[in-house]
Amino acid sequence: MKNTMRLLVIFVLIIQSNFAQDILIEAESFDNPGGWVIDPQFEQQMGSPYLLAHGIGVPVKNATTKVNFESTGNYHVWVRTKNWVPGNWEAPGRFQLVINNQRIAKILGLRSGWGWEYVDKIQITEKEIDLELVDLTGFDGRIDAIYFSTSEVEPPTSSKKLAEWRKKIKAEPNAPNISKGYDLVVVGGGLAGCATAIAAAEQGLEVALIHDRPVLGGNASEEIRVHTLGIYGNFERILRKIDTEHYPNGSADAKLDQKKRDTNVKSYENIDLFLNHRAYDAKAINNEIQYVDARQTATGNRIRFEAPRFVDATGDGWIGFWAGAEFSYGRESAETYGEDWEEHGELWSPKEADNAVMGSSVLWGSKEINKEVLFPEVPWAMPVARDYAKVAGEWQWEFSNPDYNQIDDAEEIRDHMLRAIYGSFSNAKKDTANANVKLEWVSSLVGKRESRRLVGDYIFTFNDAKEGTKFADGVVTETRDVDIHYQTILEDENNPDFISEALFYKTPQYYIPYRSLYSKNISNLFMAGRNFSCSHAGLGGPRVMLTTGQMGAAVGIAAVICKKYDVNPREVYTGYLKEYLALIEDQKFEKIPEIKK
Repeated sequence: MKNTMRLLVIFVLIIQSNFAQDILIEAESFDNPGGWVIDPQFEQQMGSPYLLAHGIGVPVKNATTKVNFESTGNYHVWVRTKNWVPGNWEAPGRFQLVINNQRIAKILGLRSGWGWEYVDKIQITEKEIDLELVDLTGFDGRIDAIYFSTSEVEPPTSSKKLAEWRKKIKAEPNAPNISKGYDLVVVGGGLAGCATAIAAAEQGLEVALIHDRPVLGGNASEEIRVHTLGIYGNFERILRKIDTEHYPNGSADAKLDQKKRDTNVKSYENIDLFLNHRAYDAKAINNEIQYVDARQTATGNRIRFEAPRFVDATGDGWIGFWAGAEFSYGRESAETYGEDWEEHGELWSPKEADNAVMGSSVLWGSKEINKEVLFPEVPWAMPVARDYAKVAGEWQWEFSNPDYNQIDDAEEIRDHMLRAIYGSFSNAKKDTANANVKLEWVSSLVGKRESRRLVGDYIFTFNDAKEGTKFADGVVTETRDVDIHYQTILEDENNPDFISEALFYKTPQYYIPYRSLYSKNISNLFMAGRNFSCSHAGLGGPRVMLTTGQMGAAVGIAAVICKKYDVNPREVYTGYLKEYLALIEDQKFEKIPEIKK
């Protein structure tokens, strides 16, 4: 009996010990990220936010955290990372671990593609240790997680098995523990999402605004720095609260408009703002969304958002995608909508449909100072940059290739642009005239122009813009030229593939119907922004931010009608259009306040 009890105690201790000896540290949850930045923009593709050492050539400050162990002993250590320039090049994103002030010799960031790199077998002699990440280059090293285990078995690498494993290791419940209810849930805090939230809140709705960055504005934010274009339509008063001056793209003046925008949105008591929260799921039953789940990007804390109606202002159409909304991607054939216009030998729409879309940009800039500034050699960037030499970038710096999906391959697209930037700047520094030019700022965020377009009851086309088609339910007005970007054709092997051209068509005033702002098959889903219901060529004009802001404001007011009569978006058009249009018309006559920055 005594021996049986002893064996039972040992068995229990082994179970407890084994449980305690598997420790997963999510890099984004470090106590102090130092100079590393949390990058959540590719979470859907690679499974998690991660830490990025975005030092533009100068190693960033160490990230630090404390790790608690139930048991001391020998642990195998892995990190999940990648070499973002695969091939035979010296990996630009190298880094090391420091454990209790002891730097581990292994150089990390060498693996091609996201996966686990083995660090070493480490003896843990204390139950609380200090853990540090040491950036060696300043060139965008990245780390997703660190795993300590007494087992020699490497964690899973396939996305599905990895997700299940992570959930098990963290003992994460199936559903978020916290649920919140609202009149309207808006996902995406670009200009479209901000305008939606403001318009709805001013009419008395309780609104949740969910955004995966620390600041609002999307492409207009100080993190990406694109100025706002288009006209205000009926919504000048609202849009002036969140727009930008027409500074050069990439200008640091974006910080001034950032402060204005964030202050104005936060001033509404009935807008609950969830910054640094990234939506990761939307559940629909019988083509009606029940909830959206979001995760705090640093802590991993999850919230379920419930509402009778939702707005997809994510740009990539994530909420619609998860809910099963119809969507399109790429260029339709010229026959599909009769978009057979040709300009300078270039077709607005191809003879056969393809996956080509307008590309994504990473903006950057430099400044001249009063002393010489050195810049590291970047041989790993030269296969992209070639002989191109510049000290700043503008809208033409853009990458789109039919072999790269703007959603699935977004990290690779961003990284391609980083190589273009670093290589081009390095080439420019060879000119003695640029000896005192310092690389001042490079965005770590990819600024997208086009990806998924959700399908509504009406698909807005190039012909609608070209002909100024008037709609009974026209709620957005624009005069901006149709402007469609396309990648230059590389006839010379030295030409870069990251510089685009554009086709322009001067239009009359044109209009976007309300029917293009709600989903055709998901009954309680609005969309506002570049994911509205349109053709590829139809996106060319109204994709700019004041126009998408108009869409957002129009959707916010439609949500008011929905609540008043307990109806879904389509019924605003079929049953309450006159009242809805009158509310929009009233916006035009509201006093425009003086906006202070």
